[in-house]
Amino acid sequence: MALPPCLKPLPLSSPPRARRHTLPLPTSRRFRCTCSAVASPDSSSLSSSSITQRPAVILPGLGNNTGDYEKLALTLQGYGVSTVVANVSRIDWLRNAAGLVDPNYWRGTLQPRPVLDWYLNRVDEAVNEALKQSQGGSLSIIGHSAGGWLARVYMEEFTNANISLLLTLGSPLQPPPKGLPGVIDQTRGLLDYVEKNCKKAVYTPELRYVCIAGRYIQGSRFFGNSNSPTTIPLAIEQSEVAIGSDPSTLTPTDATFRTRFVGQGYKQVCGQADVWGDGVVPEVSAHLEGALNISLDGVYHSPVGSDDESRPWYGSPAVVDQWVHHLLN
Repeated sequence: MALPPCLKPLPLSSPPRARRHTLPLPTSRRFRCTCSAVASPDSSSLSSSSITQRPAVILPGLGNNTGDYEKLALTLQGYGVSTVVANVSRIDWLRNAAGLVDPNYWRGTLQPRPVLDWYLNRVDEAVNEALKQSQGGSLSIIGHSAGGWLARVYMEEFTNANISLLLTLGSPLQPPPKGLPGVIDQTRGLLDYVEKNCKKAVYTPELRYVCIAGRYIQGSRFFGNSNSPTTIPLAIEQSEVAIGSDPSTLTPTDATFRTRFVGQGYKQVCGQADVWGDGVVPEVSAHLEGALNISLDGVYHSPVGSDDESRPWYGSPAVVDQWVHHLLN
């Protein structure tokens, strides 16, 4: 499969205006990339293990473990990007239950530390290992799902460790709106803390935030008209590009139990059910003001339950093709 055009960022302190791109069709599905960038020359020469790139640290998402990212690490190795995956097991996530004894949990004002110190320490270990590989150079951090906003906490409260790129994959980066009926902050205030206390996203030569969202399925409301337009503004310009015939790609009129179930999950994250997302995180929540924001059609949230052909996730080889150029020097 031919690689898509490389997107070369403009050397500005803020992301350039969005531009529409049509990418080539994989064998089973069409991906669309909508992002704040301009097209650059052909990137067919990017995949080369003979070129040494800056190392990348991969941060697992909630409920995931290190092994879930083994295939992604191998794919990146093919581009000359060495990786270190933070050492996390599924049972480790039970440590978060310590937050239940914190009164701030019940008030909705929970802070990442000390509840998530165990995770941040694992990140620090992985970063230190990657620094040895970088030989004094810079690092990239790839944060999947919760790993994206946890990377921001790490960069704020531990060290920036000469990090030149934070690339997030399906990360819920914005706190849910307050005061909406039926919406409960699943993070119990953690994302509020991140928004108020972590540095804003930037896109500069020294540090670049690249936030990637998936458009795998559109949710729908349990009741009412799901055809009414969303009132949530997206951070990027939307392209009118066909996704192709795919049973997982649904229109607003295709409301089913599945879309209603997915929509209720979206509602807890962004306050509205009838929006597009990767099946877990709404598109609008995975973008940040000030970052280079990208949306990819047909991309599922998690490596667990994914399939490279019928249900690709952010780390599937055909999808990695769409964003790997951001990791390359």
